Amino acid sequence: MTGLRRRATFALSLATGLALLTAGCGGDGDDTAGLPAEENVDEPADAGDDGDDGDEEAPDASTGDDSTVRLGILGQCEGPFGGFHEDVVGGTALAMVNHAGATVNSTTSALDGFSGAEVAGTPIELVGIGCGDDTPDRILQEVRRLVEQLDANVIIGPLSGDEGLAIAEYAKANPELTVLAGISGSQEQTLHVQAPNYFRFYGDGAIWNAGLGDILHNQEGWDTVAVIADDYSFGHTSAGGFIADFCAVGGDVTHRVFPPLGTTDYSSYIAQLPDPDEVDGYFWAVGGTGTQASLEAFVNAKGDLTGDQHAGNLFFNPDLAQALGTDIAGAYIGGFATLPGDVQTPAIEEYLASADDTWETLPGSLSGNEPAPPSVAAAFGFFYGYYTAGVALVEGLAAVDGDISDKDALHAAIGGLTLELPYGDISLDENRSGIVDVGLSQLAVNDDGEIVQETVAIVPGVDQTFGGTFSPDTPSPSRDFPECEERDLPWEGNAIPVVDGVPQQ
Repeated sequence: MTGLRRRATFALSLATGLALLTAGCGGDGDDTAGLPAEENVDEPADAGDDGDDGDEEAPDASTGDDSTVRLGILGQCEGPFGGFHEDVVGGTALAMVNHAGATVNSTTSALDGFSGAEVAGTPIELVGIGCGDDTPDRILQEVRRLVEQLDANVIIGPLSGDEGLAIAEYAKANPELTVLAGISGSQEQTLHVQAPNYFRFYGDGAIWNAGLGDILHNQEGWDTVAVIADDYSFGHTSAGGFIADFCAVGGDVTHRVFPPLGTTDYSSYIAQLPDPDEVDGYFWAVGGTGTQASLEAFVNAKGDLTGDQHAGNLFFNPDLAQALGTDIAGAYIGGFATLPGDVQTPAIEEYLASADDTWETLPGSLSGNEPAPPSVAAAFGFFYGYYTAGVALVEGLAAVDGDISDKDALHAAIGGLTLELPYGDISLDENRSGIVDVGLSQLAVNDDGEIVQETVAIVPGVDQTFGGTFSPDTPSPSRDFPECEERDLPWEGNAIPVVDGVPQQ
């Protein structure tokens, strides 16, 4: 087989998860059965949002009964990541089932919520699910609805980068609130905002690319690379981590191109990239609905995609790659919250089985929002990020014997946790952001001729400072920062190889 040819049309099936994110809320208006009617996620609050950045104190923030955790989940049912709405609610629900004795209200949709969750005698009540669309204004409307109208005192979420910045600022202005981020990957929400009641039990976009530049430069021989990434906080962070890694080991970034998130016609941005004979490789951090469109524009303008010249962040997944043809085999991919399916341990197997025991089917993003085994959704990072947040909430409550009246004590307990999780232990740094092991992978062709994702290395214990590259005093990752410069990184040459799914240590 050959790679995708010029002007070819992408034949993506429903199984092509990350390219099918315009699916809206993934429901028919009955998504919130089991929740009060006013919490319908398809109808975000139209309270006049003034477009601020969340740094003003909410006058009606929750001050109610401290004997119950009133939980609100911030999902994203519209916009470029709208297809993940079912996944993220499912992650939180499964944490409540596995660790707080909850029962889901539907065996075919996570959006119907759960009931019966309790930790140390303290009930956890789901009061509402927020419907974001990847914009700060909308997510602020939704968190205000959950907190100020529905009296939520704990929030899990949000999903996306700019949303995370807005919610971190909102949390900082409302210290009685407890927020556990869902899977939002921008760096600034913890490194710069530093809200003492905002916790992130996963890596950020930069962390997830630790070690990728080292492999491409020192193992694959790339000296020059062009970077194309979404022009918002997560795209900047993801590209920033790769640039810092690649340049630290001696590589050079020749071009940085940043199309706006949600772009539909990428031809003018692809035109800004060098031709394949002018650069050793390309790094892609274009996500959501843009992954398919940007790669199609590249093929139409510059020719076939081949694995020896392309690498990407988490959105460069094997389902999408399968549509590109087998010549894409060999491409490297940065990490995410979970590991590819070739790595299986008893803890991972038990976790995935628990999802299949909880629901009959789930219409997750990787099944095109069609019914599929729940373990398919549970194995992906969007679901798992919200799962880790739910586990952190449960363990934090257990550490204070269910007493949520002293928020400082609760927050101190959560901040001091080390979670023993299926895909590896996670603790927090001084800014309450995850210190994580990063799994790097490569696309390969299996015996059936299909493209699969195989883990090639694990980079242990990466934190937000990225080996001293970033700090609260450095600028946020942007179009221009970090600069391309050599520096020592602790993991250079020290990644743990993985062979046939087994770490060689």
